[in-house]
Amino acid sequence: MFAVNRLRDYQPASLRKDFISGITVGIVAIPLGMAFAMASGVKPEYGIYTTIIAGLLVSLLGGSRFQIAGPTGAFIPILLAVVLQYGYENLLVAGLMAGVLLVIMSFFRLGSLIHFIPRSVTIGFTTGIAVIIFSGQLGNFFGLTGLEKKEYFHENMLEIFRHFHTLNGFSILTAIIGLITIIVVPRISKRIPVLLVGLIIPTVVSVLFYPSYVETVGTAFGGIPQSLPDFKFPEITLGKIGELWVPALIIAALGAIESLLSAVVADGMTNEKHHSNRELFGQGIANIVAPLFGGIPATGAIARTATNIKSGAVSRLSGIIHSLFVLGTLLLFAPYASHIPLAAMAPLLMFVAWNMAELKSFKQLLKLKTSDSVVLVTTFILTVFVNLTVAVQVGILLAILSFIKKKSEMLQVNQKQDALDLTSHFRYKTFTIKGPLFFGTAQAFEHLLKSSLESPPRVIILNMSEVTTIDATGEEKLASFIKNFRKSGGTVLISGLPDWGMELFQKSGLVDELGHESFYIDEESATGSVPYHLKAVGD
Repeated sequence: MFAVNRLRDYQPASLRKDFISGITVGIVAIPLGMAFAMASGVKPEYGIYTTIIAGLLVSLLGGSRFQIAGPTGAFIPILLAVVLQYGYENLLVAGLMAGVLLVIMSFFRLGSLIHFIPRSVTIGFTTGIAVIIFSGQLGNFFGLTGLEKKEYFHENMLEIFRHFHTLNGFSILTAIIGLITIIVVPRISKRIPVLLVGLIIPTVVSVLFYPSYVETVGTAFGGIPQSLPDFKFPEITLGKIGELWVPALIIAALGAIESLLSAVVADGMTNEKHHSNRELFGQGIANIVAPLFGGIPATGAIARTATNIKSGAVSRLSGIIHSLFVLGTLLLFAPYASHIPLAAMAPLLMFVAWNMAELKSFKQLLKLKTSDSVVLVTTFILTVFVNLTVAVQVGILLAILSFIKKKSEMLQVNQKQDALDLTSHFRYKTFTIKGPLFFGTAQAFEHLLKSSLESPPRVIILNMSEVTTIDATGEEKLASFIKNFRKSGGTVLISGLPDWGMELFQKSGLVDELGHESFYIDEESATGSVPYHLKAVGD
């Protein structure tokens, strides 16, 4: 009904807005698709194919009306590592496997898991990726020759240092022209597609004044075909699946994170709400189909999605038009792309890296000087100097350990003054337990109780009304303490236990072991009933 009403409200003016926004995003997507593909170690046309196919399918099947999908900068270090280690053909297999994993994630409704990834981890690896992208373009910026792409950051920096004597003044001039264009054009008009203009102007200058003096798309990759590739199913074997499941898992995980973050950004800009599991499904189908046409892994692109919204997009049609525009441009103008200097691509990718670095957020988290700062720096360093896989795993592990430590510090065991029941002449102690009783605090709980019982009374009342959670380890430690205390001739009464805690103790058998008479609604009722329960041990 909602979709029907939305279609009914669609007017000619809406079509005009979608058309304009689709063309605008298409203009932005063309240079980015080529640049991201080349930075990932594959031919530029593969980025174009991905932009067309993934962009179309995500617009049709995704969970956000305004999402624009395609190659993104976040994938560059991962895809480059896969290409260097396994080759382009196996990258297609890994991308297809990642698509299958994304579809499975959507069926298991894992879209909400994005909210459990700490901000310190996402900012850490995003800034790390930005550093890799930026530094990876230094060779093209200076026109260095003889460089070999390496897997690790320090190896690539050593390559640049060793070959710096091969710098090309014409390449530097081309890159500077492109960089100045990218900086100046937005100050003149924000309506001008800065990335496309930043690519065209240095290209025209190089073609007119110093052709053949800089390396171009044509000399490096042989130009761009003026058509879509034929359908081809990659060769998949059990051996390849076993070899590529880790890269595929990382591609799927990062694709899910990026696409859902992009959808959240779109929600914030439009006051709408995306469907996270449907978004994962659309991204999964896109990544299954794209490799069949030579496309590389894709995800939701935050910058292009934001451009789509700012350009006035009304419906999914803008994303479809964006893909069709890129397809038309490929069919009509592909031969001209061979004249684009690689040095003109460098400032474009450097600009993208600078924008994705989130330096402001990075500095803010760093100033906190808390465990989040440690997670941030660790994730960042590992992303740059090792790889994204290790960085995310270690970052999340550190964040979990930090969370457990903070929770464990929240547990309090407060002892009241010893009391004497005048009827029975027995002394009893009351302890109020506050906070979580789980595996992270169970040991501390046991220690706090034992250290407070240097001269054990005959009766202990445990007020558990302020306990926030109890897990199996916490329950086991509590049961163990009670059993040992009872063996020494003492009695333990529990008051104020929440209903969920009573249910847990019933399932574990602790209620049957202690007897229902050991549990009371509140501390007052337990205190008032002490003499009754102590008659047996007092006689």
